[in-house]
Amino acid sequence: MSINQNSRVETEWVSLREAAKIYAVSTYTLRRRIASGDLPAVKLGYKIIRVRTSDLDKLFPAIPTDRPDRYRRW
Repeated sequence: MSINQNSRVETEWVSLREAAKIYAVSTYTLRRRIASGDLPAVKLGYKIIRVRTSDLDKLFPAIPTDRPDRYRRW
């Protein structure tokens, strides 16, 4: 039985550090959003906090543009 190496499994839960890298925000911003109740999170230990990627997508939605090629570099 062969496993496809190209198939990528999306992780549903990510750490605050990973989420901060993905969305280009600081971990302090994420912690403030968790404290205010805007971002649901799970605490799995003394220092381990995880957030769902779907909740992050709702918190930081993509902005639609009329001209996607406008800011493309040559």
